[in-house]
Amino acid sequence: MCTIVMVKRCVSTLAVTGIVAFFMPPHAGAQLEDAAAATNVRESTTHYYDRGGRARISLQARTEDRYGSLTTEGLRNKPGRTAESKTSSSAAAVKGSNDFWIYYADVELFNDDDRDGYFHGIDVLFDADTYFEVADVYAVLYLSYEGGPWNEYAVTETFSIHGATSDDEYVVVTELMSGYPAGSYDLLIELYDTWDGSFVADMGPEVNPELGYLPLEDFNRDDPRRGHGHRHGGGTVDWLTFVLLGAMVLRARLRDRSRIS
Repeated sequence: MCTIVMVKRCVSTLAVTGIVAFFMPPHAGAQLEDAAAATNVRESTTHYYDRGGRARISLQARTEDRYGSLTTEGLRNKPGRTAESKTSSSAAAVKGSNDFWIYYADVELFNDDDRDGYFHGIDVLFDADTYFEVADVYAVLYLSYEGGPWNEYAVTETFSIHGATSDDEYVVVTELMSGYPAGSYDLLIELYDTWDGSFVADMGPEVNPELGYLPLEDFNRDDPRRGHGHRHGGGTVDWLTFVLLGAMVLRARLRDRSRIS
């Protein structure tokens, strides 16, 4: 008798679960996954090349980065790290320097495993110039999700720029691993003087359209199997329908057996 009661409870639970899943919208499971993933930390892997442009002659560094969850609400002000400058005023730290500028930048996206139009790889090339013969700088890169606040995602090592030549192009290649929901992203590059840590130049989508409206998502969401389920749907519902029908038949047989006994 105890075994029959336990089976009845199990069957009832399966039936309720099946009914809820049966009436759940086809994409509800994926939406719940996206909502849960949005609360996670952001993780990425980045390679930095300080010579050779996209020929990638010289790998300067490789990092695996972890940041807090993506900030999506609020004003999109210029981020600007706190400058620990020895000479510049706070106003100059916000405005930048006339002695440095980013001449151009472009972005190439790669890795769209599920072929949904959203990529988890970002290849950023930029050419920073200066009036000085040589200067040591570093760059900070940010992403903005759907027009929201800027989120830092990569920081280069110190590298040298030489006047206004194009021989010192710098390349930052990043794979977004987690914490980045599918959507439209903008990209911002900020340049800092290594000598005093002061902000000297930047380039974003307002100046260069190449840095705007980038269709991105993280590696965890760029799953061909998950994308297949999204495109065709129905597989999960069909399986749960089968479980539901089986549970109903089993419960009916148990009810008949209990009546006989």
